[in-house]
Amino acid sequence: MKKLSLYVASFCLFFLLGSAAQAQQFDLGFGASGLTAPPTNAVVPTIGGGTYLNFSMDFLFYHNLGAGFNASWRASQNLYQGFQPFRPFFYDFGAVYGPPLGKRTQLNLQAGIGVESIRFYTPFLQGNQFTGFTNFVSSNHFMGHFGGGVQFYMTRAIFIRPEVNFYLVHNQAEFAGNHATRFGATLGYSFKNQE
Repeated sequence: MKKLSLYVASFCLFFLLGSAAQAQQFDLGFGASGLTAPPTNAVVPTIGGGTYLNFSMDFLFYHNLGAGFNASWRASQNLYQGFQPFRPFFYDFGAVYGPPLGKRTQLNLQAGIGVESIRFYTPFLQGNQFTGFTNFVSSNHFMGHFGGGVQFYMTRAIFIRPEVNFYLVHNQAEFAGNHATRFGATLGYSFKNQE
């Protein structure tokens, strides 16, 4: 399963990078955010809280429409039920719509599908010489992603994008609720085709 996920992610990344050469606009960004989620209940904790770092890239290739990739992860480990170290990761691929709102602003709307991967860390290594060794066990869940923000250009290419991202997670039993919302900002660079 891990190899298949790696192959699919590699294919999508090469597709995005290969298509970016013909794009009207190609954006790269890195940012920070916070995550809110349903509160802890009597049985399971919340996934919310903490600082999340994120990486994004998207390209627009047809009338402000395009595709993109987002990855977001908790900057530091948290404790599950007070003793088990864990860290959530969110990955997705999807569609992007980015029409200009003015000379120095641009809308950025996204919708996609992906995976929430929760890594539970252990004090020992596991695995084998063929698949590699890790010090964690992952719990993966299919998810939908919806996001939006406004890119404010400080220069012709450098922008800051305040944004909101909403995740709908399928069959998430480890945490309270099946959704989370990430609020933050991304600092990015746009490569624009001048034709």
